[in-house]
Amino acid sequence: MKATAVVIQQPESLEIRELELTAPGAGDVVVAIDWSGISTGTERLLWTGKMPSFPGMGYPLVPGYESVGRIIQAGPESGCQEGEQVFVPGASCYGEVKGLFGGASSRVVVAGSKVVPIPERLGEEGVLLALAATAYHAIFQGQAVDALAPSQLPDLIIGHGVLGRLLARVAVAAGAAPVVWELNESRAAGAEGYSVIHPDRDERRDYHTIIDVSGDSALLDTLIARLARGGEVVLAGFYSQPLSFAFPPAFMREARIRCAAEWRAPDLAAVKALIDSGRLSLGGLITHRRPAAQADEAYRTAFGDPECLKMVLDWRSSQ
Repeated sequence: MKATAVVIQQPESLEIRELELTAPGAGDVVVAIDWSGISTGTERLLWTGKMPSFPGMGYPLVPGYESVGRIIQAGPESGCQEGEQVFVPGASCYGEVKGLFGGASSRVVVAGSKVVPIPERLGEEGVLLALAATAYHAIFQGQAVDALAPSQLPDLIIGHGVLGRLLARVAVAAGAAPVVWELNESRAAGAEGYSVIHPDRDERRDYHTIIDVSGDSALLDTLIARLARGGEVVLAGFYSQPLSFAFPPAFMREARIRCAAEWRAPDLAAVKALIDSGRLSLGGLITHRRPAAQADEAYRTAFGDPECLKMVLDWRSSQ
C-alpha cells in the first residue's frame, strides 16, 4: 500500500513523495486523509532545523499531527468501523522515512486506539482538535472544565495566534474574561468574549495566571513583572532557546513557573464535550487552504505570512 506524503528532506527542503506504507495489523486502521493542518510551532522548528533533539527525531520525515480523514479499512481488533470520520494525531508508518509526527499524508496506517471519531459537521475544523486539547491541558491539567475557581483561570494570555485564541475561548467557556496581548495589529481582531490589547497599553501588574504561547524565550522577566504575589506563569509555547529570569523580582512575588506539555486523552475528551455542548467553537480559525500538491508554498505561507492563522492542506484530490 502506498501514499502521497509531505516529506521534509532537510531544513527548508520539502518534497511531495510517494511512500510505501507499513502493512496494517489486526489492531490498525487505514485512514484516507481529507485535511491536515500545518503547525506554526513545532513544524516551524522542524522546517527551520531548530527543533531540539527528541527520540525519533531526524530527516527525512513526514510532519503533521493535525489530520482528519475517513477509515477505509479497520482491523478486527481496532475497535473502529469503516466509514467513520476521525481525527488522527499523527502516524509512524513510512519505513525508513521518519514519522515523528506523520499526519501529512494522503493515507496513514495507525492503531485504532489512537484515532478519535468526530462529528461529520466538524469537517476540516477537526484538524484544530489537537491545539484545542493543548489549550485545555495548559489551563486545567486534566481536570474538569468546572473544577477551577475563577481566580485560578488565566487572566492574561500572550499571543493571539490560533493557540492563543483557543486558550482564550476555553477560558471564556469556563467563565473567565482574559486579556490577550498581541503585538501585531492585524491579528488583534476576532476576540470572542475577551479583550486584545498591545502590551504597551496595559498597566496591570496584578495578574494571577499568565499563559505564554509566544515561544519568545526572552519574555519571562517581562511576564514575572506583571504577576500578583503568588502568581503563576505557564509556558505553553515551544522554546528553542534556553529560558532564564532575574531571581529578585520572582522572589518578591513568590512567583510560580509551570511548563505545559502536550495534551492527553482526557483533554481531548473534555474539548469534544465542550464543542458538542456549544460552549466552544472552532470556527473562524482556518484562514488559508491549499491543495496538498502545493505543500511547499503552503508551508512557506504558514510560516511567513502574519495574516495566516491556520493553513490546511486538502488531500482529497490526492487519494
